[in-house]
Amino acid sequence: MAASKTQGAVVRMEEDRDGSCSTVGGVGYGDSKDCILEPLSLPESPGGTTTLEGSPSVPCIFCEEHFPVAEQDKLLKHMIIEHKIVIADIKLVADFQRYILYWRKRFTEQPITDFCSVIRINSTAPFEEQENYFLLCDVLPEDRIVREELQKQRLKEILEQQQQERNDTNFHGICMFCNEEFLGNRSVILNHMAREHAFNIGLPDNIVNCNEFLCTLQKKLDNLQCLYCEKTFRDKNTLKDHMRKKQHRKINPKNREYDRFYVINYLELGKSWEEVQLEDDRELLDHQEDDWSDWEEHPASAVCLFCEKQAETIEKLYVHMEDAHEFDLLKIKSELGLNFYQQVKLVNFIRRQVHQCRCYGCHVKFKSKADLRTHMEETKHTSLLPDRKTWDQLEYYFPTYENDTLLCTLSDSESDLTAQEQNENVPIISEDTSKLYALKQSSILNQLLLQECLKN
Repeated sequence: MAASKTQGAVVRMEEDRDGSCSTVGGVGYGDSKDCILEPLSLPESPGGTTTLEGSPSVPCIFCEEHFPVAEQDKLLKHMIIEHKIVIADIKLVADFQRYILYWRKRFTEQPITDFCSVIRINSTAPFEEQENYFLLCDVLPEDRIVREELQKQRLKEILEQQQQERNDTNFHGICMFCNEEFLGNRSVILNHMAREHAFNIGLPDNIVNCNEFLCTLQKKLDNLQCLYCEKTFRDKNTLKDHMRKKQHRKINPKNREYDRFYVINYLELGKSWEEVQLEDDRELLDHQEDDWSDWEEHPASAVCLFCEKQAETIEKLYVHMEDAHEFDLLKIKSELGLNFYQQVKLVNFIRRQVHQCRCYGCHVKFKSKADLRTHMEETKHTSLLPDRKTWDQLEYYFPTYENDTLLCTLSDSESDLTAQEQNENVPIISEDTSKLYALKQSSILNQLLLQECLKN
Protein backbone atom coordinates (compact mmCIF):
# COMPACT_ATOMS: atom_id res chain seq x y z
CA MET A 1 0.00 0.00 0.00
CA ALA A 2 2.58 2.52 1.08
CA ALA A 3 5.03 1.48 -1.64
CA SER A 4 2.59 2.58 -4.32
CA LYS A 5 1.99 5.83 -2.47
CA THR A 6 5.73 6.45 -2.34
CA GLN A 7 6.07 5.84 -6.06
CA GLY A 8 3.19 8.23 -6.68
CA ALA A 9 4.95 10.87 -4.61
CA VAL A 10 8.14 10.39 -6.62
CA VAL A 11 6.24 10.81 -9.87
CA ARG A 12 4.67 14.04 -8.66
CA MET A 13 7.99 15.34 -7.40
CA GLU A 14 9.81 14.66 -10.68
CA GLU A 15 7.22 16.18 -13.01
CA ASP A 16 9.56 19.01 -14.02
CA ARG A 17 13.05 17.85 -14.87
CA ASP A 18 14.20 21.35 -15.76
CA GLY A 19 14.07 22.34 -12.10
CA SER A 20 11.73 25.24 -12.76
CA CYS A 21 8.95 24.19 -10.37
CA SER A 22 8.61 20.66 -8.97
CA THR A 23 5.67 19.59 -6.85
CA VAL A 24 4.83 17.41 -3.88
CA GLY A 25 1.14 16.80 -3.34
CA GLY A 26 0.24 19.79 -5.49
CA VAL A 27 2.54 22.32 -3.73
CA GLY A 28 5.12 24.25 -5.78
CA TYR A 29 8.77 24.31 -4.84
CA GLY A 30 10.67 26.04 -7.67
CA ASP A 31 10.40 29.26 -5.69
CA SER A 32 8.45 27.76 -2.82
CA LYS A 33 8.81 30.54 -0.28
CA ASP A 34 7.26 33.09 -2.65
CA CYS A 35 4.41 30.87 -3.94
CA ILE A 36 0.81 31.63 -2.95
CA LEU A 37 -0.39 28.25 -1.68
CA GLU A 38 -4.01 29.14 -0.86
CA PRO A 39 -6.64 31.83 -1.54
CA LEU A 40 -5.92 35.06 0.31
CA SER A 41 -8.43 36.86 2.51
CA LEU A 42 -8.42 39.99 4.61
CA PRO A 43 -8.79 39.62 8.40
CA GLU A 44 -12.43 39.57 9.45
CA SER A 45 -11.96 40.16 13.17
CA PRO A 46 -10.83 43.48 14.69
CA GLY A 47 -7.11 44.03 14.95
CA GLY A 48 -6.29 41.55 12.21
CA THR A 49 -6.38 38.48 14.47
CA THR A 50 -7.08 35.43 12.35
CA THR A 51 -7.25 32.76 15.08
CA LEU A 52 -9.06 32.49 18.36
CA GLU A 53 -7.02 33.23 21.43
CA GLY A 54 -6.61 30.27 23.73
CA SER A 55 -7.49 27.74 21.03
CA PRO A 56 -5.45 24.50 21.15
CA SER A 57 -2.36 24.56 18.98
CA VAL A 58 0.03 22.04 17.46
CA PRO A 59 3.79 22.63 17.25
CA CYS A 60 5.92 21.94 14.21
CA ILE A 61 7.85 18.67 14.42
CA PHE A 62 11.21 20.44 13.94
CA CYS A 63 10.85 24.06 15.13
CA GLU A 64 8.92 26.21 17.61
CA GLU A 65 6.24 27.38 15.19
CA HIS A 66 2.71 26.68 16.46
CA PHE A 67 -0.55 26.43 14.50
CA PRO A 68 -4.16 26.06 15.68
CA VAL A 69 -5.52 22.51 15.50
CA ALA A 70 -8.24 23.71 13.15
CA GLU A 71 -5.57 24.94 10.70
CA GLN A 72 -3.53 21.76 10.38
CA ASP A 73 -3.15 22.31 6.62
CA LYS A 74 -1.04 25.39 7.33
CA LEU A 75 1.23 23.35 9.59
CA LEU A 76 1.62 20.66 6.92
CA LYS A 77 2.53 23.28 4.30
CA HIS A 78 5.00 24.84 6.71
CA MET A 79 6.72 21.49 7.26
CA ILE A 80 6.86 20.78 3.52
CA ILE A 81 8.31 24.18 2.63
CA GLU A 82 10.62 24.76 5.58
CA HIS A 83 11.62 21.22 6.56
CA LYS A 84 11.01 19.15 3.42
CA ILE A 85 8.88 16.50 5.18
CA VAL A 86 5.69 14.97 3.79
CA ILE A 87 3.25 12.94 5.93
CA ALA A 88 1.23 10.40 3.94
CA ASP A 89 -2.50 9.80 4.50
CA ILE A 90 -2.73 12.43 7.22
CA LYS A 91 -6.54 12.34 7.03
CA LEU A 92 -6.48 8.78 8.35
CA VAL A 93 -4.72 9.85 11.56
CA ALA A 94 -7.29 9.73 14.36
CA ASP A 95 -5.63 12.36 16.55
CA PHE A 96 -3.48 14.82 14.61
CA GLN A 97 -2.14 16.65 17.67
CA ARG A 98 -0.96 13.52 19.51
CA TYR A 99 0.53 12.14 16.32
CA ILE A 100 2.64 15.27 15.74
CA LEU A 101 3.76 15.42 19.38
CA TYR A 102 4.85 11.78 19.28
CA TRP A 103 7.06 12.24 16.21
CA ARG A 104 8.38 15.57 17.47
CA LYS A 105 9.80 13.68 20.45
CA ARG A 106 11.10 10.76 18.38
CA PHE A 107 12.94 13.02 15.90
CA THR A 108 14.92 14.50 18.78
CA GLU A 109 16.08 11.00 19.73
CA GLN A 110 17.12 9.64 16.30
CA PRO A 111 17.96 11.02 12.86
CA ILE A 112 15.03 11.58 10.50
CA THR A 113 16.52 9.12 7.99
CA ASP A 114 15.90 6.31 10.49
CA PHE A 115 12.17 6.77 10.06
CA CYS A 116 11.50 8.40 6.68
CA SER A 117 12.03 7.42 3.08
CA VAL A 118 14.31 9.89 1.29
CA ILE A 119 13.03 11.14 -2.06
CA ARG A 120 15.30 13.19 -4.30
CA ILE A 121 13.54 15.50 -6.72
CA ASN A 122 15.05 16.89 -9.93
CA SER A 123 17.47 13.98 -9.88
CA THR A 124 18.59 14.69 -13.47
CA ALA A 125 19.27 18.38 -12.77
CA PRO A 126 22.64 19.74 -11.58
CA PHE A 127 23.54 18.76 -8.02
CA GLU A 128 22.92 22.24 -6.58
CA GLU A 129 19.32 22.18 -7.88
CA GLN A 130 18.52 18.80 -6.41
CA GLU A 131 16.58 18.58 -3.15
CA ASN A 132 15.80 15.80 -0.72
CA TYR A 133 12.32 15.35 0.74
CA PHE A 134 11.35 12.96 3.52
CA LEU A 135 8.23 10.79 3.44
CA LEU A 136 6.72 9.60 6.74
CA CYS A 137 4.11 6.88 6.16
CA ASP A 138 2.74 3.68 7.65
CA VAL A 139 5.23 1.50 5.76
CA LEU A 140 7.30 2.12 8.88
CA PRO A 141 6.02 -0.38 11.49
CA GLU A 142 6.36 2.17 14.27
CA ASP A 143 4.22 4.68 12.39
CA ARG A 144 1.61 2.01 11.75
CA ILE A 145 1.50 1.12 15.44
CA VAL A 146 1.16 4.78 16.43
CA ARG A 147 -1.77 5.26 14.06
CA GLU A 148 -3.51 2.11 15.31
CA GLU A 149 -3.08 3.08 18.96
CA LEU A 150 -4.45 6.54 18.29
CA GLN A 151 -7.40 4.96 16.50
CA LYS A 152 -8.11 2.66 19.47
CA GLN A 153 -7.88 5.56 21.90
CA ARG A 154 -10.22 7.69 19.79
CA LEU A 155 -12.72 4.80 19.51
CA LYS A 156 -12.66 4.38 23.29
CA GLU A 157 -13.35 8.08 23.79
CA ILE A 158 -16.14 8.06 21.21
CA LEU A 159 -17.84 5.03 22.79
CA GLU A 160 -17.65 6.66 26.22
CA GLN A 161 -19.17 9.84 24.80
CA GLN A 162 -21.89 7.85 23.05
CA GLN A 163 -22.76 5.98 26.27
CA GLN A 164 -22.95 9.27 28.15
CA GLU A 165 -25.35 10.70 25.56
CA ARG A 166 -27.48 7.55 25.61
CA ASN A 167 -27.94 7.87 29.39
CA ASP A 168 -28.30 11.66 29.43
CA THR A 169 -31.77 12.87 30.43
CA ASN A 170 -30.93 16.58 30.46
CA PHE A 171 -30.85 17.07 26.71
CA HIS A 172 -32.57 20.20 25.41
CA GLY A 173 -33.28 20.81 21.74
CA ILE A 174 -35.66 22.52 19.32
CA CYS A 175 -36.99 20.88 16.15
CA MET A 176 -35.50 22.44 13.01
CA PHE A 177 -38.79 22.18 11.13
CA CYS A 178 -41.60 23.04 13.56
CA ASN A 179 -39.70 24.75 16.43
CA GLU A 180 -41.19 22.37 18.98
CA GLU A 181 -39.07 22.16 22.13
CA PHE A 182 -37.87 18.83 23.52
CA LEU A 183 -36.42 17.92 26.92
CA GLY A 184 -35.03 14.62 28.14
CA ASN A 185 -33.03 12.24 25.96
CA ARG A 186 -31.67 13.06 22.50
CA SER A 187 -33.68 10.18 21.00
CA VAL A 188 -36.92 12.11 21.57
CA ILE A 189 -36.13 14.88 19.08
CA LEU A 190 -34.50 12.49 16.56
CA ASN A 191 -37.53 10.20 16.58
CA HIS A 192 -39.85 13.22 16.31
CA MET A 193 -38.10 14.54 13.19
CA ALA A 194 -38.12 11.08 11.60
CA ARG A 195 -41.78 10.44 12.39
CA GLU A 196 -43.36 13.86 11.88
CA HIS A 197 -41.09 15.40 9.23
CA ALA A 198 -39.66 12.34 7.41
CA PHE A 199 -36.17 13.59 8.29
CA ASN A 200 -34.10 10.60 9.33
CA ILE A 201 -30.38 11.01 10.07
CA GLY A 202 -30.02 7.55 11.58
CA LEU A 203 -30.78 5.65 14.75
CA PRO A 204 -29.96 7.58 17.95
CA ASP A 205 -27.65 4.78 19.11
CA ASN A 206 -25.52 5.17 15.97
CA ILE A 207 -24.90 8.90 16.49
CA VAL A 208 -22.31 10.61 18.67
CA ASN A 209 -21.91 14.29 19.57
CA CYS A 210 -25.59 14.71 18.76
CA ASN A 211 -25.88 18.29 19.99
CA GLU A 212 -23.03 19.43 17.73
CA PHE A 213 -24.58 17.50 14.83
CA LEU A 214 -27.94 19.23 15.23
CA CYS A 215 -26.27 22.63 15.56
CA THR A 216 -24.36 21.99 12.31
CA LEU A 217 -27.59 21.16 10.48
CA GLN A 218 -29.43 24.12 12.00
CA LYS A 219 -26.67 26.48 10.89
CA LYS A 220 -27.02 25.25 7.30
CA LEU A 221 -30.78 25.85 7.39
CA ASP A 222 -30.24 29.31 8.91
CA ASN A 223 -27.97 30.03 5.94
CA LEU A 224 -30.86 28.95 3.63
CA GLN A 225 -28.92 25.91 2.41
CA CYS A 226 -30.56 22.63 1.41
CA LEU A 227 -29.22 19.78 3.55
CA TYR A 228 -29.12 17.31 0.66
CA CYS A 229 -28.12 19.11 -2.55
CA GLU A 230 -26.52 21.97 -0.54
CA LYS A 231 -27.86 24.68 -2.85
CA THR A 232 -28.57 28.09 -1.31
CA PHE A 233 -31.98 29.77 -1.72
CA ARG A 234 -33.22 33.33 -1.46
CA ASP A 235 -35.61 32.86 1.48
CA LYS A 236 -36.83 30.31 3.98
CA ASN A 237 -40.13 29.54 2.25
CA THR A 238 -38.40 28.77 -1.05
CA LEU A 239 -35.97 26.45 0.76
CA LYS A 240 -38.84 24.75 2.57
CA ASP A 241 -40.80 24.14 -0.64
CA HIS A 242 -37.67 22.88 -2.41
CA MET A 243 -36.85 20.32 0.30
CA ARG A 244 -40.46 19.12 0.38
CA LYS A 245 -41.06 18.84 -3.37
CA LYS A 246 -37.65 17.35 -4.16
CA GLN A 247 -37.83 15.09 -1.10
CA HIS A 248 -34.52 16.53 0.09
CA ARG A 249 -35.30 16.13 3.77
CA LYS A 250 -32.12 14.15 4.33
CA ILE A 251 -28.43 14.88 4.59
CA ASN A 252 -25.91 14.57 1.79
CA PRO A 253 -24.21 11.15 2.23
CA LYS A 254 -21.18 12.35 0.26
CA ASN A 255 -20.47 15.25 2.62
CA ARG A 256 -17.57 14.06 4.80
CA GLU A 257 -18.34 16.79 7.30
CA TYR A 258 -20.94 14.46 8.84
CA ASP A 259 -18.65 11.43 9.20
CA ARG A 260 -17.48 12.43 12.66
CA PHE A 261 -21.03 12.16 14.02
CA TYR A 262 -21.43 8.43 13.24
CA VAL A 263 -19.81 5.75 15.41
CA ILE A 264 -19.25 3.44 12.44
CA ASN A 265 -16.58 5.79 11.08
CA TYR A 266 -14.40 5.15 14.13
CA LEU A 267 -14.52 1.36 14.05
CA GLU A 268 -11.60 0.55 11.75
CA LEU A 269 -8.46 2.45 10.83
CA GLY A 270 -8.63 4.08 7.41
CA LYS A 271 -12.12 2.87 6.50
CA SER A 272 -15.21 4.98 6.03
CA TRP A 273 -18.77 3.84 6.73
CA GLU A 274 -19.24 3.12 3.00
CA GLU A 275 -16.31 0.69 2.92
CA VAL A 276 -17.45 -1.05 6.12
CA GLN A 277 -20.98 -1.37 4.76
CA LEU A 278 -19.68 -2.70 1.44
CA GLU A 279 -17.78 -5.44 3.28
CA ASP A 280 -20.99 -6.41 5.11
CA ASP A 281 -22.91 -6.57 1.82
CA ARG A 282 -20.20 -8.74 0.24
CA GLU A 283 -20.39 -11.12 3.17
CA LEU A 284 -24.12 -11.45 2.66
CA LEU A 285 -23.66 -12.05 -1.07
CA ASP A 286 -21.05 -14.75 -0.41
CA HIS A 287 -23.48 -16.69 1.79
CA GLN A 288 -26.68 -16.16 -0.11
CA GLU A 289 -28.47 -19.04 -1.79
CA ASP A 290 -30.20 -19.09 -5.14
CA ASP A 291 -33.44 -20.41 -3.66
CA TRP A 292 -35.84 -17.50 -3.12
CA SER A 293 -38.93 -19.67 -2.63
CA ASP A 294 -39.33 -18.64 1.01
CA TRP A 295 -39.34 -14.93 0.18
CA GLU A 296 -42.47 -13.22 1.46
CA GLU A 297 -43.16 -9.66 0.47
CA HIS A 298 -45.08 -7.67 3.06
CA PRO A 299 -47.76 -5.60 1.35
CA ALA A 300 -47.81 -1.87 2.04
CA SER A 301 -50.88 -0.81 4.04
CA ALA A 302 -53.15 1.94 2.76
CA VAL A 303 -54.72 4.35 5.27
CA CYS A 304 -58.35 5.48 5.33
CA LEU A 305 -59.12 9.04 4.21
CA PHE A 306 -61.06 9.84 7.39
CA CYS A 307 -59.61 7.74 10.23
CA GLU A 308 -56.48 5.78 11.18
CA LYS A 309 -57.76 2.45 9.85
CA GLN A 310 -55.21 0.60 7.68
CA ALA A 311 -55.90 -2.18 5.21
CA GLU A 312 -53.52 -4.54 3.42
CA THR A 313 -55.46 -4.36 0.16
CA ILE A 314 -57.19 -1.46 -1.54
CA GLU A 315 -60.37 -3.51 -1.85
CA LYS A 316 -60.61 -3.87 1.93
CA LEU A 317 -60.00 -0.17 2.36
CA TYR A 318 -62.77 0.71 -0.10
CA VAL A 319 -65.16 -1.55 1.82
CA HIS A 320 -64.17 0.04 5.14
CA MET A 321 -64.69 3.62 3.87
CA GLU A 322 -68.08 2.70 2.42
CA ASP A 323 -69.29 0.88 5.56
CA ALA A 324 -67.80 3.18 8.23
CA HIS A 325 -67.95 6.58 6.51
CA GLU A 326 -70.46 6.11 3.66
CA PHE A 327 -67.81 7.24 1.19
CA ASP A 328 -67.66 5.25 -2.07
CA LEU A 329 -64.57 6.36 -3.99
CA LEU A 330 -65.23 3.98 -6.89
CA LYS A 331 -68.78 5.30 -7.30
CA ILE A 332 -67.57 8.91 -7.22
CA LYS A 333 -64.91 8.10 -9.78
CA SER A 334 -67.48 6.52 -12.08
CA GLU A 335 -70.12 9.23 -11.72
CA LEU A 336 -67.69 12.11 -12.21
CA GLY A 337 -65.65 10.32 -14.88
CA LEU A 338 -62.36 10.89 -13.08
CA ASN A 339 -59.11 9.94 -14.74
CA PHE A 340 -56.03 8.96 -12.76
CA TYR A 341 -54.72 12.49 -12.18
CA GLN A 342 -58.12 13.78 -11.10
CA GLN A 343 -58.35 10.96 -8.58
CA VAL A 344 -54.95 11.98 -7.25
CA LYS A 345 -56.11 15.58 -6.84
CA LEU A 346 -59.31 14.51 -5.09
CA VAL A 347 -57.50 12.22 -2.64
CA ASN A 348 -54.88 14.89 -1.85
CA PHE A 349 -57.64 17.49 -1.38
CA ILE A 350 -59.54 15.31 1.10
CA ARG A 351 -56.30 14.40 2.92
CA ARG A 352 -55.45 18.08 3.37
CA GLN A 353 -58.92 19.05 4.59
CA VAL A 354 -58.96 16.22 7.13
CA HIS A 355 -55.42 17.05 8.23
CA GLN A 356 -56.54 20.66 8.85
CA CYS A 357 -59.66 19.39 10.70
CA ARG A 358 -61.95 21.17 8.20
CA CYS A 359 -65.17 19.74 6.78
CA TYR A 360 -65.09 20.08 3.01
CA GLY A 361 -68.91 19.88 2.89
CA CYS A 362 -69.67 22.93 5.05
CA HIS A 363 -66.17 24.44 5.52
CA VAL A 364 -66.44 24.39 9.34
CA LYS A 365 -63.16 23.85 11.19
CA PHE A 366 -62.95 21.67 14.32
CA LYS A 367 -60.49 21.30 17.19
CA SER A 368 -59.58 17.68 16.45
CA LYS A 369 -59.90 15.02 13.79
CA ALA A 370 -62.21 13.04 16.08
CA ASP A 371 -64.65 15.97 16.29
CA LEU A 372 -64.46 16.42 12.51
CA ARG A 373 -65.12 12.72 11.90
CA THR A 374 -68.13 12.74 14.24
CA HIS A 375 -69.57 15.81 12.51
CA MET A 376 -69.09 14.44 8.98
CA GLU A 377 -70.65 11.10 9.85
CA GLU A 378 -73.66 12.68 11.58
CA THR A 379 -74.30 15.20 8.79
CA LYS A 380 -73.42 12.78 5.95
CA HIS A 381 -70.88 15.32 4.67
CA THR A 382 -68.35 12.66 3.70
CA SER A 383 -70.15 12.22 0.39
CA LEU A 384 -70.91 15.93 -0.03
CA LEU A 385 -68.04 16.91 -2.29
CA PRO A 386 -67.55 20.57 -3.26
CA ASP A 387 -67.56 21.74 -6.87
CA ARG A 388 -64.90 20.26 -9.11
CA LYS A 389 -63.12 23.61 -9.48
CA THR A 390 -62.46 23.59 -5.73
CA TRP A 391 -60.33 20.45 -5.69
CA ASP A 392 -59.32 20.06 -9.37
CA GLN A 393 -56.38 22.42 -8.91
CA LEU A 394 -52.66 22.10 -9.70
CA GLU A 395 -51.69 22.38 -6.03
CA TYR A 396 -53.30 18.99 -5.32
CA TYR A 397 -50.92 17.18 -7.64
CA PHE A 398 -48.56 17.17 -4.66
CA PRO A 399 -49.31 14.57 -1.98
CA THR A 400 -50.40 15.75 1.44
CA TYR A 401 -48.51 12.78 2.92
CA GLU A 402 -45.34 11.67 1.16
CA ASN A 403 -45.92 8.00 2.03
CA ASP A 404 -49.58 7.87 0.97
CA THR A 405 -49.90 4.33 -0.40
CA LEU A 406 -53.47 4.95 -1.53
CA LEU A 407 -52.18 7.14 -4.38
CA CYS A 408 -50.18 4.19 -5.77
CA THR A 409 -53.28 1.98 -5.98
CA LEU A 410 -55.57 4.29 -7.94
CA SER A 411 -56.76 2.83 -11.23
CA ASP A 412 -55.39 4.15 -14.53
CA SER A 413 -56.89 1.73 -17.07
CA GLU A 414 -58.74 2.82 -20.21
CA SER A 415 -61.66 0.54 -19.32
CA ASP A 416 -62.39 2.67 -16.26
CA LEU A 417 -63.17 5.77 -18.34
CA THR A 418 -66.81 6.65 -18.86
CA ALA A 419 -68.41 6.33 -22.27
CA GLN A 420 -68.80 10.11 -22.42
CA GLU A 421 -65.11 10.61 -21.82
CA GLN A 422 -64.18 7.96 -24.39
CA ASN A 423 -66.39 9.53 -27.06
CA GLU A 424 -65.48 13.12 -26.29
CA ASN A 425 -64.33 14.92 -29.41
CA VAL A 426 -60.85 16.20 -28.49
CA PRO A 427 -58.89 17.71 -31.42
CA ILE A 428 -55.38 16.29 -31.71
CA ILE A 429 -53.28 18.24 -34.21
CA SER A 430 -49.69 17.40 -35.06
CA GLU A 431 -47.40 20.41 -35.31
CA ASP A 432 -43.91 20.96 -36.62
CA THR A 433 -41.68 21.87 -33.67
CA SER A 434 -38.57 22.60 -35.71
CA LYS A 435 -39.33 26.34 -35.74
CA LEU A 436 -40.35 27.18 -32.21
CA TYR A 437 -40.77 30.93 -32.74
CA ALA A 438 -43.22 30.44 -35.61
CA LEU A 439 -44.96 27.74 -33.62
CA LYS A 440 -45.62 30.14 -30.75
CA GLN A 441 -47.23 32.60 -33.14
CA SER A 442 -49.41 30.20 -35.12
CA SER A 443 -50.01 27.31 -32.74
CA ILE A 444 -53.55 25.90 -32.56
CA LEU A 445 -53.04 25.94 -28.79
CA ASN A 446 -53.43 29.72 -28.86
CA GLN A 447 -56.92 29.34 -30.30
CA LEU A 448 -57.89 26.62 -27.82
CA LEU A 449 -56.68 28.69 -24.89
CA LEU A 450 -58.58 31.73 -26.15
CA GLN A 451 -61.77 29.71 -26.46
CA GLU A 452 -61.31 28.34 -22.96
CA CYS A 453 -60.77 31.83 -21.53
CA LEU A 454 -63.94 33.11 -23.24
CA LYS A 455 -65.95 30.25 -21.76
CA ASN A 456 -64.75 31.10 -18.28
